[in-house]
Amino acid sequence: MILPDVRDPRLVTIRRGGALTDEDHRLLALWAATCAEHVLPLFEQEEPTDKRPREAVEAARAWAAGEMRMMDARARGGHAMGAARPLRGAARFAAYAAGQAACVGHVPEHDLGAAAYAIKAAQAADQRGGGAGRRERDWQRDQLHPSIRALVLEDQARRNDICWSVFED
Repeated sequence: MILPDVRDPRLVTIRRGGALTDEDHRLLALWAATCAEHVLPLFEQEEPTDKRPREAVEAARAWAAGEMRMMDARARGGHAMGAARPLRGAARFAAYAAGQAACVGHVPEHDLGAAAYAIKAAQAADQRGGGAGRRERDWQRDQLHPSIRALVLEDQARRNDICWSVFED
């Protein structure tokens, strides 16, 4: 479970009574798509003919660009998560990351779901236990747009416990 019981109003859109602007919402979706795409090869190596996770990443970007309705992007996210269910390990987590990214348009807080699952994918693929999760987390943080950086880092600290503690320093 990556969503908190109590929502942070900074991650609720202005239309829904929160403080998140449309621009920052789009930036969260793009960041989530970037996080998911970074580990997508871990899924594609195991399931090269299943395009659902890649389509979910593309849907997140299309939604952010105003080229896809939120409900359509969210549906693609569900399909990516369906691709994940029968799998184990890195491929499963990578597909879940893609699914979470496609759902950011619906619920902005899914951005951390995409990031957390991507970190779990990197950890699962790290056969030697050499800190791949930490490197993935740091890489993700380097991808953050300056206008959402503080928000995401504060949210990572706040939700770390419900995100498998993958954001710890």
